[in-house]
Amino acid sequence: MAGEVLWAPPSDIRDRSRIGAYLRWLSQERGRDLGDYAALWQWSVDDLPAFWRSIWDYFDVLAATEPSETLGDARMPGARWFTGARLNYAENVLRMPGIGDDEPAVLAYSQTRAPVTLTAAQLRDEVRRVRAGLARLGVTQGDRVAAYAPNIPETYVLMLATASLGAVFSSCAPEFGTRSVVDRWRQISPKVLVAVDGYRYGDKAVDRTGEVAAIQEALPSLEHTVIMSYLDADRPDGWAELAAPTGEPMGFQPVPFDHPLYVLYSSGTTGLPKPIVHGHGGILLEHLKMLALHHDLGPGDRFFWFSTTGWMMWNYLASGPAVGSAIVLFDGNPAAPDLGELWRIAAESGMTYFGTSAPFLLSCRKAGIVPREIADLSKLRGVGSTGAPLPPEGFGWVYEAVGKDLLLASASGGTDVCTAFVGGVPLLPVYAGEISCRALGAKVEAFGPDAKPIVGELGELVITEPMPSMPVGFWGDEDGSRYREAYFDAYPGVWRHGDWITIDERGSCVITGRSDATLNRGGVRLGTAEFYSVVEGLDEVVDSVVVHLEDPSGGAGELLLFVVLDEGRELDEALHARIARELRTALSPRHVPDEIFQVRAVPRTLSGKKLEVPVKRILTGTPVESAAAKGALVNPESLTAFEKLAAARPHP
Repeated sequence: MAGEVLWAPPSDIRDRSRIGAYLRWLSQERGRDLGDYAALWQWSVDDLPAFWRSIWDYFDVLAATEPSETLGDARMPGARWFTGARLNYAENVLRMPGIGDDEPAVLAYSQTRAPVTLTAAQLRDEVRRVRAGLARLGVTQGDRVAAYAPNIPETYVLMLATASLGAVFSSCAPEFGTRSVVDRWRQISPKVLVAVDGYRYGDKAVDRTGEVAAIQEALPSLEHTVIMSYLDADRPDGWAELAAPTGEPMGFQPVPFDHPLYVLYSSGTTGLPKPIVHGHGGILLEHLKMLALHHDLGPGDRFFWFSTTGWMMWNYLASGPAVGSAIVLFDGNPAAPDLGELWRIAAESGMTYFGTSAPFLLSCRKAGIVPREIADLSKLRGVGSTGAPLPPEGFGWVYEAVGKDLLLASASGGTDVCTAFVGGVPLLPVYAGEISCRALGAKVEAFGPDAKPIVGELGELVITEPMPSMPVGFWGDEDGSRYREAYFDAYPGVWRHGDWITIDERGSCVITGRSDATLNRGGVRLGTAEFYSVVEGLDEVVDSVVVHLEDPSGGAGELLLFVVLDEGRELDEALHARIARELRTALSPRHVPDEIFQVRAVPRTLSGKKLEVPVKRILTGTPVESAAAKGALVNPESLTAFEKLAAARPHP
């Protein structure tokens, strides 16, 4: 199936897609006729100032002061974009082009309370009132406002109200433990904390009042804490006071293009999470481009991405109204009562774009879910997948079980740029197991061992020209040393992302896992994604993680595989032999594990990523406390098995 064409653009795609309209505008307004996506992408990375200025003009960005130049300094790190411009992200989002005052802008579903819908007029009014409430608490430009809150309308309103003041927003999902939250927010010294008292996950009530009290105690910078009675409606509700009726008019503080909008964080699985600062202008332009031109979102659409407020996909989703698309929020357990829940919500909400993670799609496939049979998905036009590589069988399942006329966009990017730099686009076919293209304005390349671009071979994923949504910097990193070390140490002036990528002659891409978790056996390099595709393709295997422990003396080292099996299954000799046989056949004899272990769970971050590198560090003798921040994991107890194994094994 790999490489098979599963969807092709209809003949009239340019007439009915937003990227087609953009191409016509480029021809008419800029005199630039570009024949196909390859030519458009090449122009977008060869002439960065012209491309990004076209995005500014095409989407008619609202600005108090127009820029004097588009790209003043293109050197990385430190590229200077849209010099002199003053604007506000929230003003551009709340313009909501194409959404009428009485039309839905936010549709929210929750396992804690009944669904909530905000029209465009209601959303603007909520933001206006909360903006006034924050101002009453003394919040002004540059102050930090923190949200310990789930993916609900109040959190969204709070972010926009904070941005409207020129203050800086930061959120942590309430699943995060106290230590993880404090590790993040102590670095930015928030003035105001807005927190929920708890939430429901499926049918389980989770009280967080103890965690909120501990967070307050650990953050001396806090001047005000607002408690939202989300779990217990009988508690006094601080949100009602923050959002109290007021005659204060709406306003938007104009700020420089690179003024901090919000702070996102690296996963923090090892060491202190990096506080990644994103700016108003860079995020706005990047999201206008991706949501409209790549996802084809606009007026009439209802855009969803399953995410918590601790993952950058929430921030990505939040920009939907800027292109005229309503957004769909969900808070709860996506597998309760079963894996059909989100698909039923897709039908109920009239969802046109369903974004999720590759592990979720693969879990649905493994569970035998057929979404088109359990929900009316007739309005669905697009499916997005990120968080991990989606293997060919995942692509096949979407087209068989969800819908054959969908544009499936497998995408990859990161918290670091708060976007995808490789993904899908309506102008190109969808090939099984492949990411369709490099995104416009993103000069993604594969570097070989000599730090030169290569085609058709596995290489280091790098970005060789600046993007506006690259971080403004890290909070508190005055000399920029942490920022340079994170991305520019390997190749000066070139962003190294840390993934393996293969880019073929068509421009499509395959990402095969983290380059620091590569399986290199006897000179044969393999990304972990290919390994998992084989192992987790077995009916008995629910989840897995693989690590390669190198031999310091230059030998082959050890390849260790850990599997989570279906309930009631044990790793017997027959299953062990079957796993080895499948890997030998599908990959190579060198990638048959030296040992296979059964574990109860694979350690994952709160956004669902496997902890390959921390597991490797634990197995080579690093104490658990140093190898992984337990509060950043969805299942910290899963580390115990690796700790016990490490204690029983000799270390090189």
